[in-house]
Amino acid sequence: MPPTPDTPAAPDTLATPDTPDAPTWPAEFAERYRAAGWWRGETFGQMLRERATAHPDRIAIVDPATERRWTYGELDARADRLAAGMAARGIAPGDRVVVQLPNIAEFFEVVFALFRIGALPVFALPAHRETEISYFCRFTEAAAYVIAAEHGGYDYRALAATVRADVPTLRHVWVAQGDPGDFESLADVPAEPVDLPGPAPHDLAFLQLSGGSTGVPKLIPRTHDDYLYSLWGSNEICGVDEHSVYLCVLPAAHNFPLSSPGTLGALYAGARVVLCPRPGPETAFPLIERERVTLTGIVPPLALLWTEAAATTEYDLSSLDVLLVGGAKFSEEAARRVRPTLGCTLQQVFGMAEGLVNYTRLDDPEETIVTTQGRPISPDDEIRVVDDEDNDLPVGATGHLLTRGPYTIRGYWRAPEHNARSFTADGFYRTGDIVRLTDTGHLVVEGRAKDQINRGGEKIAAEEVENHLLAHPAVHDANVVGEPDPYLGERTCAYVILRPGVEPPKAVAVKRFVRERGLAAYKVPDRVEFVDAFPQTGVGKISKKDLRSAAANTAQDHPRP
Repeated sequence: MPPTPDTPAAPDTLATPDTPDAPTWPAEFAERYRAAGWWRGETFGQMLRERATAHPDRIAIVDPATERRWTYGELDARADRLAAGMAARGIAPGDRVVVQLPNIAEFFEVVFALFRIGALPVFALPAHRETEISYFCRFTEAAAYVIAAEHGGYDYRALAATVRADVPTLRHVWVAQGDPGDFESLADVPAEPVDLPGPAPHDLAFLQLSGGSTGVPKLIPRTHDDYLYSLWGSNEICGVDEHSVYLCVLPAAHNFPLSSPGTLGALYAGARVVLCPRPGPETAFPLIERERVTLTGIVPPLALLWTEAAATTEYDLSSLDVLLVGGAKFSEEAARRVRPTLGCTLQQVFGMAEGLVNYTRLDDPEETIVTTQGRPISPDDEIRVVDDEDNDLPVGATGHLLTRGPYTIRGYWRAPEHNARSFTADGFYRTGDIVRLTDTGHLVVEGRAKDQINRGGEKIAAEEVENHLLAHPAVHDANVVGEPDPYLGERTCAYVILRPGVEPPKAVAVKRFVRERGLAAYKVPDRVEFVDAFPQTGVGKISKKDLRSAAANTAQDHPRP
């Protein structure tokens, strides 16, 4: 990204002409990563074509909700036809398309069609509502928005109508499943395949969402080169090959089930992807038995449910070799339950959509597996643990995690001011995690430095929720903090000061107000506490540290039933 007067860019954060909206790797680093073999000069479209050519009749996608089983040849052909239809409707290389789909086969048809064109999927989650989707569409100047008609009792067509009225660039809304209503059915879009130039390996492939600590999520630009490396690097570590069967339990657009090693890792290996419509053991366990699933990835709260259910299940889970747990720190006590109850190897994952991914290795000692969050994928992943002044700390000391490497971004999309704060001058990403490094090179995550709440793997920016609380007519001020929760890891507590002279609302009414403003359900405060004032630091700033301590004490004294 070119330097601006208020945010001078160091050479390491300059963009190339191919990615004007996103900082990229300096030439010397790109050359190093290519020479090392990390960047293989592949694109997603080419990857799928090669797998379809090599084994066209092998099953690629299983969609149990509709009992569809697509082969690699069928997925490749569907992507070709959909890409042609989208291109005929004006979707061009570089266009952004917000994709908000549940775990259905069309998710992969859509994203590979966009990869073929060189358009950029913007990965939204089914839980996102008007606040988030309107922002994504406006900020990216989205040309199209892809939804299911309904999912989980929610009508996405009504959301799409609101967003389309608000975003002038949004030319198309395509409904991938169900009655399209006033919009076009995705089934009507495909056309006869045409030759499309497609992107280059170093071009952007898609935009992911950060779990940022301020406001709505920032957008993470990932290239074909860097993300494909994270896939095959993960496959090597996780033992994924053409015989593997990956169960996609978490929302498909999440970085974890996309790439660790995830659905895209499985497709890279020529393996089978089984989509799980709901994450609970009552849905997942029958699929594990029926499809002979060999690995899957879940978040800690779900892992607790699964280990409890496994003790009494009648389903045969013996095919499951590896359970990856990530998205939030997995407690040692819970980690120790996995092998005895599920009969498989636990693989802890600590990563971020911005890049760096760490895994415990399958041959690590059990004590390492249950007490650490793993080692980086790449020998070229550079790790620094520093103090508050960016001084490097010795092994074993706890500090801030900084990283750079062949699949860690050098800056967010269209965010020069934030990039100046989140990246060092020499290109290290400030992850916001507090960690310590063991003698074996494994990381142990101790917490978060940023004001961000990790609720069961879903990242919540306190500022975003606070802004919605402040819109309530009775609210004078609000601060949102995380408090410990044995099930979710953290839950949210909103401390609220009311305006003088107003009828005080009940806590449930405040939560309802936030929910009705179109915020995703997981961001609605779990608890609302009314207070007269906030604690302050010595310089008069609000002390969120003291608020967190108060919330933790309350949570301990009055645990959730």
